[in-house]
Amino acid sequence: MTLLTLINHLLNFAMPAFAVALLLVVGSHVFMKKLAKSLDWIASIALLFVVGCAVLVLGVALLGSDGRMPTYMALVLVCASVQWVWLRG
Repeated sequence: MTLLTLINHLLNFAMPAFAVALLLVVGSHVFMKKLAKSLDWIASIALLFVVGCAVLVLGVALLGSDGRMPTYMALVLVCASVQWVWLRG
């Protein structure tokens, strides 16, 4: 496996976590303007991205392969819970 192929695989593995993080932060700034105004966009996206990547790695470890629906369901639920705690806390 070449370096470019490895980078491509890692980016494709982490892209769902980044997409969920970005959508949650943008959605919170659109729909919850008062609560989300005081938070930094970059910090929120970074926190949700790290949590999302951890969920994806745990899903691969438990289920044995990447791209399973229970892993993506857990990704959305865990990231949404972290975003809820981040805004309410």
